[in-house]
Amino acid sequence: MTRDRDFKDLVRQRMSRTGENYTRARTALLAQEPPAPPGFSTAAHEQQVIVDRWFRNGRLTAIPARRKVRAAVLLEVLSGFEPHRDYAEREVSTHLAEIHEDFAYLRRELVSLGYLVRDTRHYRVCPVPPRRDRRTAAELPAWERFWLPAFARGLRVEAAR
Repeated sequence: MTRDRDFKDLVRQRMSRTGENYTRARTALLAQEPPAPPGFSTAAHEQQVIVDRWFRNGRLTAIPARRKVRAAVLLEVLSGFEPHRDYAEREVSTHLAEIHEDFAYLRRELVSLGYLVRDTRHYRVCPVPPRRDRRTAAELPAWERFWLPAFARGLRVEAAR
């Protein structure tokens, strides 16, 4: 039995609408795709616009000067890595060199934004998204808030095409 009062109300509404018992109505609601959180579609659209503008044939055409756009580009770059996998510096550099010739800058930016974490020998996708204060969060794309937590857990969330 669930403790969430709002969810219980939804289950009861479904029960009265369909005639199902509580368990069946609850199971059906849990199987449904959860609704997108407010702002998700706008953030996904903004991310897709940035990707379309700055990438050609999988390569970054230039490195954006504006922090918010650069972070959105780096989120797209990060999507080429696998969460929960350790990468040697050479692997990271090789992957980034396929995207842009200034792979060292991309690697430093990925680490400084907290998208990649490194120890003395390896890099890996951040296991937990970095905590942002209000000012920093305002300087970064909204897509980070929606996409990064799911990606860090190994889930795939796509921007709207």
